[in-house]
Amino acid sequence: MGGYQNDNGPGVPGLLQDMVLDSRDVEEFLTKLVTVAGRSLSADDEVLCGVTLLRARTKTTVASNGPEAQKLDEVQYAYDDGPCLRAAREGSVQYVCDFDVEERFPEYSRAIAGQGIRSALGVPIPLEGETKAALNFYSPLVDAFTEDSIADARAFAEEVSASLRLAVRIAELTESSADMRAAMQSRTTIDLAVGVIMGQNRCSQDAAMSILKAASSARNIKLRDVAASVLQSLGQGPVKSHFQ
Repeated sequence: MGGYQNDNGPGVPGLLQDMVLDSRDVEEFLTKLVTVAGRSLSADDEVLCGVTLLRARTKTTVASNGPEAQKLDEVQYAYDDGPCLRAAREGSVQYVCDFDVEERFPEYSRAIAGQGIRSALGVPIPLEGETKAALNFYSPLVDAFTEDSIADARAFAEEVSASLRLAVRIAELTESSADMRAAMQSRTTIDLAVGVIMGQNRCSQDAAMSILKAASSARNIKLRDVAASVLQSLGQGPVKSHFQ
């Protein structure tokens, strides 16, 4: 692996922050991140790099510097174990110098050795809250990562931590905003349908809501969808809230 550099040009922190602002989502940022990691830490093209992001309520997201690296990450997910997953979950560096003699995760080791990989390095990226992440490096060579290269990888992980936290936070805010808009639109649809039922049946709001819930239960579909069908029966188009 090549030496880690943080004093050329704008510096790694500034470069990474620019990447966050220029990326449309976390996945795009992570893809750029592993490209930088590969260039900064790899002396040759034999070292494959990926990043694993573990987030609450979502499956693991993987970015890699090539399809082969992504394939190797997916082997870990199939066994739900491996140096990268352990690095992310436990917050400690996980180094496998030779998969042929590795004993910590025997089934995974046999599978990854069958892919032509002999050594791997998982380095945690410090984050906050429930989100966890790690960089993963693979090599077809035995004991491919020296103490210096491991120190380089740890230094890089420390540098990317702040930028990755920012990217994750932006993603969380975007998802929260989308969830809120969806909830508001559903509430608007239900309220309008209740109003229609009140007018048609000359009943109270509570009675109209009971009618709507009974229809939802009887038809085994969501309350929002029953409400939408009520409005559609009147020839109304899709409902839009005023909170778009």
